[in-house]
Amino acid sequence: MKKNKTILIAFSILMSLLLAACGSGGETSGDGNGESTGDSGQKVIGVSISNLDEFLTYMQDAMKEEAANYPDFEFIFSDAQNDSTQQMAQVENFISRNVDAIIVNPVDTTSAVDIVNMVNDAGIPIIIANRTFDGVDQATAFVGSESIQSGLLQMEEVAKLLNNEGNIAIMDGELGHEAQIMRTEGNKQIIEEHDGLEVVLQGTAKFDRSEGMRLMENWLNSGTEIDAVVANNDEMALGAILALEAVGKLDDVIVAGIDATPAALEAMKEGKLDVTVFQDAKGQGATSVKVAVQAANGEDVEDAMIPYELVTPENVEEYEAKY
Repeated sequence: MKKNKTILIAFSILMSLLLAACGSGGETSGDGNGESTGDSGQKVIGVSISNLDEFLTYMQDAMKEEAANYPDFEFIFSDAQNDSTQQMAQVENFISRNVDAIIVNPVDTTSAVDIVNMVNDAGIPIIIANRTFDGVDQATAFVGSESIQSGLLQMEEVAKLLNNEGNIAIMDGELGHEAQIMRTEGNKQIIEEHDGLEVVLQGTAKFDRSEGMRLMENWLNSGTEIDAVVANNDEMALGAILALEAVGKLDDVIVAGIDATPAALEAMKEGKLDVTVFQDAKGQGATSVKVAVQAANGEDVEDAMIPYELVTPENVEEYEAKY
C-alpha cells in the first residue's frame, strides 16, 4: 500500500508540473535566450508580442539579441497569439511580478489603450513597439515607424511604374489596425494626385498570405481589369502573386508589398514582386529593448521613429544583406 501511495503522489506532482508548463502562454524567461538566471537581484522587463508572424519574429529575435547585452536584466518574452484577452493577461502577470518595465506590441488598438492605462496606474514604464494607436502618447515611449510614409513610398513607385495610369486593387490588412488605416491612406493620397489612377477593388486579406491568395482569386474571377495590386504587407502580396501565377497573369500585373521580409526580397529577385518598402524589424526590436532598459533605470526616454525605405529590383541585394 505504501508503495502504491508513493507512486500516486509522484504521478500527481508530475501532472501538476505538466499542467503548469502547458499554461505558460508561450512565455520564455531569462537573458533573451529563454534561460532563467534565477538572480533575484536582476531587474526584469516583460515583453508581449501580438503574434509571431515573419516580421514580428525578426523583431523579437532582435530584441533577444539586444537583451543579451544587459546581463543585469532578466527578460520575459510572451506571444499573445493575436488574442487581445491573452495579451491583457500577460501584462497583468507582468504587473503582478512587479517588473521594472514592459514592452508591448499591441494586438489591437482598443485593448492597447486599456493596457497603457493599466500599466501607468501600476507605476511601471511601458514601451509600445511597432504599432501605434490613438492614445499611444500616454505610454512612456513609442518605438516604430510612421505607417503613412510606407503607403506613400509604395504608391509613388507603383504610379511611376504605371506611368500614372491604371486600375489599382488595394489589399487591406486587418481592418482597424493602425498600419492598415495609415498605409492605405498613404496609397490613396498618391492616387488622388493622378487623374489616371483609379481604385477599382479594395478588400481585406488580414495581413495573411493565404487570405491574400483567396482575395486575389476572387478578384480575378470578377473579371475586373487590374493593373496593380497594392498590399498593406508582403505576406498578402505574396498570396496575390501565387494566385496570379496560377492563371498565368503575373506578368500583366504590378504587385507591391510592405516590410521587405526575406521571402518578399527573394520574390523580388525572382522577378515576381515589383515593389516593397523596408520596415526595420531589427532596428525596432533592438531600440525597444534599449529604451525599456533606460526607462527601467529611471532615465528619461523619448519616442524613437525609424524611417521606412523604398526597395526595388535595383537595390534589393542591399536589403537582403540586412538579414
